[in-house]
Amino acid sequence: MNSDNTTFTQELNSTIINTGLYIILTTDEDDDRPVYISGNFNNWRTQDKEFLMEKIGNSLYHYKFSHDFDYPFELLYKFTKGDWSEVEIDAEGNRTENRSTVSHAGIQKEHVARWRKNWLPFKQSFLPQVLLISDEFEIPQLNKTRKIWALLPHDYDTSDERYPVMYLQDAQNLFNEGSGMGNWEIDKKLAVMSEYKIGKIIIIAIEHAEEDRIKEYNVGKTVLGKGQGKKYIRFVTDTLKPFVDTNFRTKKEREFTGIGGSSMGGLVSVFSGLRNPEVYGKLMIFSPSLWVIPDLKIKPKKANLADTKIYLYAGGDESSTMIEHIKKFKENLIASKFIIDKSKINLSINRQGKHSETYWSDEFPKAIEWLFFQTK
Repeated sequence: MNSDNTTFTQELNSTIINTGLYIILTTDEDDDRPVYISGNFNNWRTQDKEFLMEKIGNSLYHYKFSHDFDYPFELLYKFTKGDWSEVEIDAEGNRTENRSTVSHAGIQKEHVARWRKNWLPFKQSFLPQVLLISDEFEIPQLNKTRKIWALLPHDYDTSDERYPVMYLQDAQNLFNEGSGMGNWEIDKKLAVMSEYKIGKIIIIAIEHAEEDRIKEYNVGKTVLGKGQGKKYIRFVTDTLKPFVDTNFRTKKEREFTGIGGSSMGGLVSVFSGLRNPEVYGKLMIFSPSLWVIPDLKIKPKKANLADTKIYLYAGGDESSTMIEHIKKFKENLIASKFIIDKSKINLSINRQGKHSETYWSDEFPKAIEWLFFQTK
């Protein structure tokens, strides 16, 4: 701590504080990201402006609870840079336990050694098991074969648990270090989530069809011509899912089954959910190519399946129409009554976001947590 910080804390310590609780935070790692305090007093919200800490020096922050604050008996809290992907960690990169105090007045000094950035770093011991199901899995609907992977929780072999399942398109770009497009690093993100006791999920990663990718993900007749998307959806729903449910310890019900992807992979996932709401209760749709079907009509098949959860993401630096299209799509979902409860649809927009794996990687753990593990 520098001399200015030392002087400040000495002055504060010399002051008699009769009301309110002061939290003083020092950190070894500092940057331009704001620091928030979140805890059992605000339902652990991570970007609550009411609990934004004030920066008062180099690597020095403070927050004062008001004298009439309604304290829980034991105050539990953590520090974040605005999200659980940016939460405090110790000097070795380990997660930290909740901080606590029963004091409702005086000074509470805290220190953070390091901060996560985009959920990293990760621990090797929490990495999911990556299993190649087949490099020639038969797709009878298309008379083709495909390489398909399963990412299983790190302790799958030592557990008898059953897990929710997410089916993801474009496996080449999900965890393959050799991908020319970069990758989402979902294996690393799942490792960090598992360390925090969330994210116990099976990911089924389906490789795309290379030069036939667009044709396979294109549903019906669109501006791209006639696609094979309907047959592809039937493959995932009627062939692949029954195989996965038979060979892995899955939770088969729709409320534990999701499908998702980005770009054209996001578009075919949209149609998978709209056409089979009795199968997929969670949709993870990143930067979908909605321009392919400008007049997309949403006709719910089942009026009694309004508990579908949909996580939508778009970047502001992807195209001139991406945000406009995804906002319209959200409105149409609600207007069509495919989604009745607005709390079941989450729209995340990054104004600086580009159409790339880097941004989808950042969004992936947030989407998985919200879709499958967030109860509030």
